[in-house]
Amino acid sequence: MTEVAASDETITQLERAAAGDQSAFAGIVHEHQSMVFSLALHCLRDRALAEELAQDVFLKLYRHLGEIESPAHLKFWLRRVASHRAIDVARRRRWWPKFGLDDIPEPAQPTLGGDSLLHRHLAKLVATLPETQRALVVLRYQEDMDPAEIAAVLDMPVATVKSYLHRALGLLRKKLGKGQTP
Repeated sequence: MTEVAASDETITQLERAAAGDQSAFAGIVHEHQSMVFSLALHCLRDRALAEELAQDVFLKLYRHLGEIESPAHLKFWLRRVASHRAIDVARRRRWWPKFGLDDIPEPAQPTLGGDSLLHRHLAKLVATLPETQRALVVLRYQEDMDPAEIAAVLDMPVATVKSYLHRALGLLRKKLGKGQTP
């Protein structure tokens, strides 16, 4: 199926879902659930919270289906809502008691070579970043979004995104250079 045909199919699916077709909405959820869950999981590092956040995002989508204009707008909207919700949850979670579940390895997409220990160590270091910087790093390097896209998703100036990313990478380099354990 060509990209144009897939886009037309998604537009039709959006229209049907907005009209109340449950199977069309289920198709939209199925198509985008891994992106939303992955974003939440990488920001929160807690599977249960990520699942709950993803459910909240799709519930909010269901309520706002009529506002979604295109497949690109849908993807942008999902990333924006998921990112903002993840930052909010992470800020509130700072005060929650720790149960030690963060040490359980998370399901991850298979890496194409490289040092898996280094990847795990970097993931733990990213988890130590402040909420906003963590979300920026995840959007930039996991979701492969450029700073302008991230700025649009998080509703902040591009220069601020670049500055926060620069600081976040500096912190990661510093922690990695010191051999710090998270």
